[in-house]
Parts: sequence; structure tokens; C-alpha cells
Amino acid sequence: MRLRHTAATAVSALALALALPASPAGASTGPFTYVYNDEGGTPHVSLLSDPPGRACLNLPEVNEPTAQPAHSPKNYTSSVATVFTGPDCTGDYYTLRANGGRASELLKLRSVVFS
Repeated sequence: MRLRHTAATAVSALALALALPASPAGASTGPFTYVYNDEGGTPHVSLLSDPPGRACLNLPEVNEPTAQPAHSPKNYTSSVATVFTGPDCTGDYYTLRANGGRASELLKLRSVVFS
């Protein structure tokens, strides 16, 4: 009887482990896009693919103080994205829901963190 109980517990634990997501802890899956303008004012779309979670990410195209901030973020990741107006996740912030949260060109951003 005890052997059956132990075997059932082991099989249940294995089934649970296989059902857990394969991505590393804290990782977001999916793309996050935003628009930035180059020095000539031409808009470009940039992409963060499967960004790490719980880490502040400065957007490289707008990292210089003289660069205009990015805008029009779209969050298709599996995590909530919090975008910030300043570098290093400082300044005003706005939260975009997972799997389709978006904002217009009125929302300016320089950094983002995924929860």
C-alpha cells in the first residue's frame, strides 16, 4: 500500500514538472516593439525579443541624452511591461498589459522593465 502511494506521488510530481513552462525563471516570451526616430527624423521600429524579466532595460536607440525618446510601445510578451520616461527606469511610468498592451505616439519612453 505504501509503495503504491509513493509511486503515485512520484508520477504526480513528474506530471507537474512537465506541465511547468520551459522558459527560465523571470524570462518574458514574445516581442516588445517601439518606434524611435533617427537623427534625421525618420521613424524606425525596434524590437526586444524574449526580454529578461525583473531587469531594467534602457532602449539603446534613445540612450543618449540628445536623442528623442521612443514612442508607440506594443507589448506582446507574456509579462506586464512598465515603461519609463527616463533612463534606468526613472521618471514617470506607464504599465502595458501582457499579450497586446499598447500605447500611442503620445507615450514617450527610454527604459522598460518586465514583471
